[in-house]
Amino acid sequence: MRVLVIGAGPAGMRCAERAAEAGLAVTFCGTEPALPYDRVSLGRVLSGEAEVQALISHDAARLRDLGIAFRPATRIAALDPAGRAVTARGETIAFDRAVIATGSEAVLLPLPGASLPGVYLYRSMADVLAMRRSAGSGTRVAVIGGGLLGLEAAAALSQRGARVTVVHAVGWPMERQLDPAAGALLARQLGAIRRLAFAMPARTEAIEGETHVRALRLADGKRIPCEMVVMAVGVRPSVALAREAGLEVGRGIVVDDAMRSSAPSVLAIGECAEHRGTVCGLVAPALAMAETAAATLRGEAAVYAPRPDPTALKVSGIDVWSAGEIGPADAEAITLSDAAAGRYRRLWLRAGRLVGAVLYGDTADAPFYLNLMTEGRDVAPMRGLLPFGPAFQDAA
Repeated sequence: MRVLVIGAGPAGMRCAERAAEAGLAVTFCGTEPALPYDRVSLGRVLSGEAEVQALISHDAARLRDLGIAFRPATRIAALDPAGRAVTARGETIAFDRAVIATGSEAVLLPLPGASLPGVYLYRSMADVLAMRRSAGSGTRVAVIGGGLLGLEAAAALSQRGARVTVVHAVGWPMERQLDPAAGALLARQLGAIRRLAFAMPARTEAIEGETHVRALRLADGKRIPCEMVVMAVGVRPSVALAREAGLEVGRGIVVDDAMRSSAPSVLAIGECAEHRGTVCGLVAPALAMAETAAATLRGEAAVYAPRPDPTALKVSGIDVWSAGEIGPADAEAITLSDAAAGRYRRLWLRAGRLVGAVLYGDTADAPFYLNLMTEGRDVAPMRGLLPFGPAFQDAA
């Protein structure tokens, strides 16, 4: 069977590898002129802790050993599901099954001044290397977006000696993963150990400058002087290829439990896929989708089963973790807080089951809480001791 995998991110690479290991003939296309790399660790390159080579997950020799025909810098121009072929760089590539793993695209805010030199997105290796060339000791940087990626970019740039201000629309960072109390602790610690300044809640109105970035202007009239702006305000699924090919597309490419799209010859995985109305934004579910798709390609009965995937901020010296539903209105919250020690836990229970958790300052018990959520275990008997972790559960 000829398998074409479109997209060289982690999900695409995992699917291509598993398909090749099963003896399928795999062609693997990526739009970037680079070998497959660990996108999750881009912050290490931005900070200077690592060079590009350290992030390469599969070098040319390993791809050859797997029997994968890798084609970098190959953007698929058109997909014909019925004819089972794609057009790329003026040629036709035939397939028996195709897997779309095009991931997502960084959102560029349509702000006045967004096209000025000195404005960057934080998404690819090329973005990171360009920022590294521009940011040095004393460079004033404004990062728009206080989510997971924005904070990682801000911390990495600060580590390079830049003076960084994070501008965030909500009153605390990482609001999708943290409640206000944990968010406040995080902002305070990032200020202390990474020298980050925060403007929250704040809305950006314009990027000022004539030939280069000079300042960020907020809606309240405040100006943040800077020579560099990084936008990290979110991503959207990359679905243009699928839409133009006539596949069913909602927020992402609609797939069933086996990762099959509306076209029998095409599967979709990762951040570009929409499974049961949900689009994933983390690498763990994307890799799980890749495993399911590879099993489907092998002719096995495969079912993708979502689980409450955890989130952790990759900034050394800061321990923060969350999983499941954060702050659901219909759930009971249990809080354990030790402000002096900088430790905080908040758990959300619904009908006797743990449905969400935030740990700050001490994340050692994260696997315990994740297992409780995954298993759907009744935690009512241990409710009073639940915030103290597994060491106390036998006493419940």
